Amino acid sequence: METRKVVLGGFFIALGVLFPILFHTVSMAGSVFLPMHIPVLLAGFILGRKYGFFVGLLTPAISSFLTGMPPLMPTLPIMTVELSIYGLIAGLLVEKFQLNTIFSLIGAMVCGRIGALFTVFLMANLLGVVRLAPITWIKGAVVTGLPGMVIQVIFIPTLLYMLKNGLSRDMTHNLK
Repeated sequence: METRKVVLGGFFIALGVLFPILFHTVSMAGSVFLPMHIPVLLAGFILGRKYGFFVGLLTPAISSFLTGMPPLMPTLPIMTVELSIYGLIAGLLVEKFQLNTIFSLIGAMVCGRIGALFTVFLMANLLGVVRLAPITWIKGAVVTGLPGMVIQVIFIPTLLYMLKNGLSRDMTHNLK
């Protein structure tokens, strides 16, 4: 089972790198639709909190080094914290607290945004990155990202249902 999770984790990381490329290729705003977030959240739900955390931790860094998106500073550290918390909390809320997908998804998004805000605050105050004023970031993260968050709440439960059914059918088939 562990090998399967590692392979699926790699698959979700690859999707997290590819989705933003596709969005930018067809001129859809990645900062609005948040395409990198979807595979990370799915990984948290399907693979659990540990793998969800690592998919969220690795995806932005790999994407940044391969494609330049997100930029190393100031966006990469912010997204790394946010997405790793997404994967961790999505898995945790489902595994430990048995919350349904919608509540787990919203909880993960709120916690991830709080983690990102904390990162922005630290970067602004400790590193002197003035353009990262936390109030400005909150406005941008919530207002700009709102369509992406709505898309996530609408589509992730459906994708999750389809993936879980496909994976369970595949595992049942392999056991025969």
